[in-house]
Amino acid sequence: METNHYDVLIVGAGVAGSALAHALPTITSKSRASPIRVALLERSLSEPDRIVGELLQPAGVAALQKLDMEGALEEIDAIPEDGYCVVHSGRLVHIPYPDGRQGRSFHHGRFIMRLREYAKRAQGVDVIEATVNELIECEHTKRVLGVRATRSSPRGDGSREEKEPFFADLVIIADGCFSNFRNAVMGKSARQSSTRSYFVGAILKNVQLPMPQHGTVALIKGHGPVLLYQISEHDTRMLVDVKHPLPSDLKARNVVPQLPTSLHVAAHEALDRDRLRRMPSSFLPAVEQGGKYTKEGVFLLGDSWNMRHPLTGGGMTVALNDVVLLAQMLGEVGNYGNWDQVSDTLARWHWARKPMASTINILSVALYDLFGADDEYLSVLQNGCFKYFECGGDCIRGPVSLLSGIAPSPALLFYHFYKVAFYSIWIMFTHPRPVNNSNGEVKSTLAVPPVWEYPFLLIKSVKVFWTACVVFGPLLWSEIRWW
Repeated sequence: METNHYDVLIVGAGVAGSALAHALPTITSKSRASPIRVALLERSLSEPDRIVGELLQPAGVAALQKLDMEGALEEIDAIPEDGYCVVHSGRLVHIPYPDGRQGRSFHHGRFIMRLREYAKRAQGVDVIEATVNELIECEHTKRVLGVRATRSSPRGDGSREEKEPFFADLVIIADGCFSNFRNAVMGKSARQSSTRSYFVGAILKNVQLPMPQHGTVALIKGHGPVLLYQISEHDTRMLVDVKHPLPSDLKARNVVPQLPTSLHVAAHEALDRDRLRRMPSSFLPAVEQGGKYTKEGVFLLGDSWNMRHPLTGGGMTVALNDVVLLAQMLGEVGNYGNWDQVSDTLARWHWARKPMASTINILSVALYDLFGADDEYLSVLQNGCFKYFECGGDCIRGPVSLLSGIAPSPALLFYHFYKVAFYSIWIMFTHPRPVNNSNGEVKSTLAVPPVWEYPFLLIKSVKVFWTACVVFGPLLWSEIRWW
């Protein structure tokens, strides 16, 4: 039984769990005479197969370097990413990462396996393949003392192992977006994730994107955005946004004609060939942990606690930066059994992570609302956003610095978001637009709105601005509040 007692027990060997298992012994070794013992429990240590978590922003690459884990991007056929290309009505706009920074795209499973290799090599870390069934709580204080888990390997007679207890001074739950323990840990403080759409994934074979080594975002009329990025030498991931509720046919062939023509054949082949899978695009704001907000002895990490829309590919970047901060702060804790000390650390960590996490969380949903515009006023904002990018200069550098995590600043995000809103309104009054003939049919000619339409446009401007507030305001509030 004594061999099953650890200083820290981590449930879930995904991005956050594996990175923290590697980082904690390294950091704490500087302040302790002997390394801490860490158990990393994962239901299956085979290579996972997912359609998201395949793009790491430049700030995520930098976080890996801080954790001395940048080698996890090697030997997995990862592709350097230099920025984005946004496609709208046949027009392209180039959005490069600033200062030559690069991200990486890859097969998710290969990256996870490399992270787990780092965890296995860390001193004092046991990586155990076992399904965690329940938390072990003290009968009187309700403090979490560990978990019960069933090892994956069957007995020699073919029967499964019985539930085995694993004890630790501190339990960290990092079991992903479909967490089995979120409500058990947070209790009444737990928020429920919201899902408005799904990403349906397929693999395009041997294609060249409009801008190589750039993620491509195609804005599709009457449909959600389509995201494409190369994840290996021969494979390009295509993610099609499908709004909730899901249709009976997930093939989504109506989006293909609006993609760049060079992708049409490969897209149809992929839709015919692949078993299309879907992942919910969930949003779950973070709630402060520790003290009265969670059970003693346990807290949540990663997607089990905080999720954002996957459109901007910021999830792994947030998770790795969370680990960088958390490992440093936990390295200063002398006794993980002292919940008051751990709670103070969790409170400091919660607010230290806010600039990065809040910026990426808010931007992911706000940008999705604009890119997936499904009403008249959001369409105005979508058009204004695209034209804002076409202005170049700081109109590109600022937003992509926010998206990539290079400039984590909610204030800067507020500035650019409302600058886009006012620019969208300005465009309605000043930019040429298609005009209708006497029969109401759209003509090919463009014309600036005449002066007598200004009263109508003024009313529409108020509605556009209000729509911008409705999009941004609740997202900002969800990050500011903490109960």
